[in-house]
Amino acid sequence: MKTTVEARDTGDGVEPKHTVHVVCANCGYDLDEAELEADTCSDCGAPLNLEQHVAIEVTTLPSIFGESM
Repeated sequence: MKTTVEARDTGDGVEPKHTVHVVCANCGYDLDEAELEADTCSDCGAPLNLEQHVAIEVTTLPSIFGESM
């Protein structure tokens, strides 16, 4: 299952746009939301152990030269 969260201002800074991908840690099967509630993987039958991959996207870059240039 892939979930994408759009970038937003939190008041303390910016939460970047990021995508979280959840798979079975045993076989790498891409789980959907309903399968996350199960005790076993619907693909390999092993006890469900989740693995998450997070991809963060750069939406803005700070000035690398400061304000003098």
